[in-house]
Amino acid sequence: MSREVALPVLPYSRTSVPPDGEGSVQFQEDEAIGGQAKIFAVYGKGGIGKSTTSSNLSVAFSKLGKRVLQIGCDPKHDSTFTLTKCLVPTVIDILESVQFHPEELRPEDYCYEGYNGVMCVEAGGPPAGTGCGGYVVGQTVKLLKQHHLFEDTDVVIFDVLGDVVCGGFATPLQHAERALIVTANDFDSIFAMNRIAAAIMAKAKNYRVRLGGVIANRSAETDQIDRFIDAVGLKRLAHLPDLDVIRRSRLKKCTLFEMDPGPEVELARAQYMQLAAALWAGTEPLTAQPMRDRDIFDFLGFD
Repeated sequence: MSREVALPVLPYSRTSVPPDGEGSVQFQEDEAIGGQAKIFAVYGKGGIGKSTTSSNLSVAFSKLGKRVLQIGCDPKHDSTFTLTKCLVPTVIDILESVQFHPEELRPEDYCYEGYNGVMCVEAGGPPAGTGCGGYVVGQTVKLLKQHHLFEDTDVVIFDVLGDVVCGGFATPLQHAERALIVTANDFDSIFAMNRIAAAIMAKAKNYRVRLGGVIANRSAETDQIDRFIDAVGLKRLAHLPDLDVIRRSRLKKCTLFEMDPGPEVELARAQYMQLAAALWAGTEPLTAQPMRDRDIFDFLGFD
């Protein structure tokens, strides 16, 4: 005899037709963020410098007089420590402290002011292997919307965890206007960039997100990056050389804008200020044609 089994209610709803390509099992948010903020999602291979890029870019926007909100989307919750000088409590930690009753929270319970007024939020995440990072990012966005924080912001930067393909990777793409890819001038970084570009193009079919361009980081040269982006239709927006002052800024737990002046510091600051100004003015949406894995394997490198 058959019996009915009650299915759990999911925090997101699946669409009847996979929206992001055949076989997609990504969750969809019910509503977009809304408001007038320019929203960017920063992607790249794990360890490539996404948090360094995001934090310095946030400060650059603030130096342009913009109200900035940076959202760390990694369970390691280390996106904003150069801005706040500490590892701030995460949204998931704060929600757990009130037994997941968000109505008991105020913005100051989970949103912290960092250097030059940049507002900082760390989504956090479940312990490794125990849950979905995408759910946590989704709950963070929901909480920020409930408290109208997006309405009081000019720029939102999602700093996204690297080297994953689950919902945690894709959730910020459901909200962002432009996706930026941080890469170095090496095989692994460019190989990852190709796959990230493919994911962004898939999301662009049903969301407003578009590829904004590439940020070269930790690279004396950009020959392999430029060769690849020319082939697939991407564009380099900035080049941060392999400067020791960037490494030292992380050890000092501060942004480059707080370092003592010097040639390397001034060079890096200028790149971030130029990038912020270009992004604020608006970048053209890019339509890339990512390569198949085997094709890029053959394409990269020297003859």
